[in-house]
Amino acid sequence: MNETINIEVVYALPHEQALLRKSVPVGTTVADAIQGSGILQKHPEIDLAASKLGIFGKLTKADAVLRDKDRIEIYRPLIADPKEVRRKRAEEGKVMKKGGGDI
Repeated sequence: MNETINIEVVYALPHEQALLRKSVPVGTTVADAIQGSGILQKHPEIDLAASKLGIFGKLTKADAVLRDKDRIEIYRPLIADPKEVRRKRAEEGKVMKKGGGDI
């Protein structure tokens, strides 16, 4: 008897989220599930070699073996470094003193 597990593969864009549900054989890896899900055909911009992968928000490797009900997340690269954005915002706040002005 071939046992299967149910998994989800998720890829989010700014205005759209692709969520594919699949049944895969026990022992399937993250990379195998992504390849078999069809998401790479729907979104050819995904570069598995460069993309970070996660399961429920925790980074994982492509050769990790999946468990039942795992949700594989394919992460896009960040456009802006969040630390740099916060640093710039803090500098602007010092220059532009917020609130408490004369009316």
